[in-house]
Amino acid sequence: MHGLLFDQGHSQLKYVNLEHHDNHVSHQTLGLSSLHLVVRRGKAFKITLLFSGGKWDPAAESLAIEVCLGNLWEVIPVWSGWSATDPLGWRAHCFPGDVLPQSVTIHLCAPVLSAVGIYSLLVCIHSSAGRQVYRAGHFVLLCNPWLKDDPVYMPLDVHKEEYVKSDFGIIYTGTHLNICKRPWSFGQYEPGVLEACLNLLQLSPQHLRDQQTDYVRRANPIYLSRVLCAMVNCNDDRGVLEGKWNGSYRGGTGPTDWAGSADILIQWATSNFSPVRYGQCWVFASVLCTVMRALGIPSRVVTVFDAAHDTNGNLIIEETYTTRGRKCERLGLSRDSIWNFHVWVECWMRRPDLGAEFDGWQVVDPTPQERSAGVFCCGPCPVLAVQRGLLRLPYDTSFVFASIDADVVRLILRRGLVLGRTVDTDLVGQLVCTKSVGSDNPENLTQAYKGRRKSPSMTVQQQLQQVGTFNRQRQPPAADPQHLPLGGLPGCTGAAPTLEVSLAVEKVPSMGEAVRLRVTVANRSARRRVLRQHLNAQLKEYDGDARQPFWQSHGQLQIMPGEVLRLKHAIAPSDYESVLTCEDIVNLAVVIKDVSTRERVLAAEEFNIEAPRISIEVQGGDGVRVRTERAVHVAFTNTLTQVLCKAELAVEGSGLLQGKCRSSAVLLQPGQVLERKVSIMAASAGTKLLMATVSHSNGHCVIARTFHRVHVTEDA
Repeated sequence: MHGLLFDQGHSQLKYVNLEHHDNHVSHQTLGLSSLHLVVRRGKAFKITLLFSGGKWDPAAESLAIEVCLGNLWEVIPVWSGWSATDPLGWRAHCFPGDVLPQSVTIHLCAPVLSAVGIYSLLVCIHSSAGRQVYRAGHFVLLCNPWLKDDPVYMPLDVHKEEYVKSDFGIIYTGTHLNICKRPWSFGQYEPGVLEACLNLLQLSPQHLRDQQTDYVRRANPIYLSRVLCAMVNCNDDRGVLEGKWNGSYRGGTGPTDWAGSADILIQWATSNFSPVRYGQCWVFASVLCTVMRALGIPSRVVTVFDAAHDTNGNLIIEETYTTRGRKCERLGLSRDSIWNFHVWVECWMRRPDLGAEFDGWQVVDPTPQERSAGVFCCGPCPVLAVQRGLLRLPYDTSFVFASIDADVVRLILRRGLVLGRTVDTDLVGQLVCTKSVGSDNPENLTQAYKGRRKSPSMTVQQQLQQVGTFNRQRQPPAADPQHLPLGGLPGCTGAAPTLEVSLAVEKVPSMGEAVRLRVTVANRSARRRVLRQHLNAQLKEYDGDARQPFWQSHGQLQIMPGEVLRLKHAIAPSDYESVLTCEDIVNLAVVIKDVSTRERVLAAEEFNIEAPRISIEVQGGDGVRVRTERAVHVAFTNTLTQVLCKAELAVEGSGLLQGKCRSSAVLLQPGQVLERKVSIMAASAGTKLLMATVSHSNGHCVIARTFHRVHVTEDA
């Protein structure tokens, strides 16, 4: 880069070489930006100065480097060797081998606690004749998990490869009984992504309110994580994503249609920072993981199955059912819910504000659920604090704790009266997992969160007394279900139940197969009983909202004293194929009623169905080179029992295809094949994803979706 001369002097600077490639290799930042030099704090990077005319004379002229971030300026004299410098400040050095007749190589090092951002770089030459100042360009400074003194230091190289450098991940969704793998392209190496991440900091309310304070505080990963967490959602600011959990997604992209972060961040940056529509928890979390990795903070995406959204802080989640087993509105008892899965991010950092024992993984959750200090963000919350139940520790430990350790109280209601009540102390947070290092298989993190397990006999009130009072500002608790009226009906006195009921899906069902259920009823009384059985299956959103039932079964049976009945049922494919999509979750419930005593017992289970398979085959294998065209064959066989009307196969892939390639809508008979051939070509290296979707009825029902990983490498 040619410098800009302000004052005349003896030596003239002709060219500044920021040594992009060598610095990027040395700083583990290769591919993050084609626009800027990207380096990490606490590690020296080199710049070479080329002079015109006579050589630079260190005896007669001195060199200095000026760096600036906003209104923060630093002048760094260039020293020979490493002596006479402040180990905690900026350092600039040159060595004998770096000084040639017409060039000088300078090694510049930012303090380990420097702020993340884009810095301006100037070169100053001082001599008896005056002072020359040259604008040498810009560089981006990131956190440095390779450096022991950095608060985000991560000791193991395999962990840095997985949690900083990897641009590919697996998001686990579905239910804990049938975990679905959703590949995700974090895309931090895609053009423009790093710049979009830096714009998040520039557009944050903290920066707009007080630029200088914001720049100073950006050295702290705790501060960075809270700012960026809030900026991933748009609820309080000009953030990236707008959330939507039900209804139509017209005017945007449905959350399940996203396969990577790059498209989202680039769309946000190129639309004058308008919010991208739409996101749900795994989309919010995956985008935040991309931002954190791009800025040098080790991060991973974590799924909590059966996660509680506890709005009132009482560690109780109320669910209500009708007398026929239909899950229904909560009738004003609370706004609590159980999400089949909830996805957040763990970031790796030290916690000097809490003490070294709380260093390590911290929960940071960008899904806008509850406010923290008046803003929709959550964390960073130490995972160890959740495990120990230390609810007063910052940030938002009480909310995270409830997500994995609340009790579920299920009520059978009729006309506002409670006719039955069950408590499940084990459902919430029974599985927490993330992608394993170097593998697509899940790593079980449950014990990291729940090593301190409550005893089965411990009540919620006793547990609250044990762990202390919540430190978040919350709404007054809803009425305790234990104190709601039971309606004065026989069999609802609060005594130990004499009927025991359980419900299970016999195996993970596949689309096109019958769903086989088993209800087990045990009579613990000394008399013969006549029972009514009500079974109900209904779709539900993954965040807890139930829809209309699509299947019901009712009947009467007799059970002898001490007898255990095992009742089998089946939901035929014709009962669900027209209503279920490949992402749907089914809430199944059974209510057993004693005709004589009116005692009612409820059992519930949830399941998802395996979708039909879509095959994707890349000609010549899944490893491709940049700017090389490859053919891809995509095929789907209709394994359902019904005809698919207006069936359509769509293929898309960020960085591989321009737009979405769709087949013509057809009438697809059972056993018939729908296929399409596309041609892919990548402009940049990295892990790319092809996504194929089969829908029918004019795209209203997605019957299958699959992802295929493609590894793109540079030319040899």
